[in-house]
Amino acid sequence: MKQDAMDPVDTRLGARLAELRAERGWSLGELAERSGVSRSTLSRAERAEISPTASLLNRLCAVYGRTMSQLLSEVEAEPALLVRAADQRVWEDRASGFVRRSVSPPHAGLRGELVEGRLAPGADIAYDRPPVPGLEQHIWVLEGALSVTAQDVEHFLDAGDCLRLRVWGPTRFWCAGDRAVRYVLAVVLP
Repeated sequence: MKQDAMDPVDTRLGARLAELRAERGWSLGELAERSGVSRSTLSRAERAEISPTASLLNRLCAVYGRTMSQLLSEVEAEPALLVRAADQRVWEDRASGFVRRSVSPPHAGLRGELVEGRLAPGADIAYDRPPVPGLEQHIWVLEGALSVTAQDVEHFLDAGDCLRLRVWGPTRFWCAGDRAVRYVLAVVLP
């Protein structure tokens, strides 16, 4: 479903995705083969005709060797040392019920970042691979209940619980309770 007005973040993101593909000299077909995403979806994302889902961005980040925050920070104007709460970038995957707030000031050269995640009741996000193999994640639940599956092990987290893991394969985040879950995700590059 195309929105009436293009979102400026989606427009910049689409342009950056097209740049990354062009830098490598790949056709849409080559990128589709590497990412497992259809050519038409890739083309529509690059032209900002669709707002990419978290799963789509994760697949592209894996191909390009970036975390999602790194990719999103690349479409920002200038990196800042301080980002006020009101100015933190929020991105929403409406299809899955996932809202992502980039808490850390964006900077492509840093190895760690903080992200606030919110999942609606019943929301379920599955990633087929990490954006960077061996990515370290610390998941701290602030409100609600969250189920995280990594390496075929399911972890149930309640408010206050924190899970640390290294991500090598598929992961799944599921809002396990009857109310929304809010959590902090600390991401550290290997």
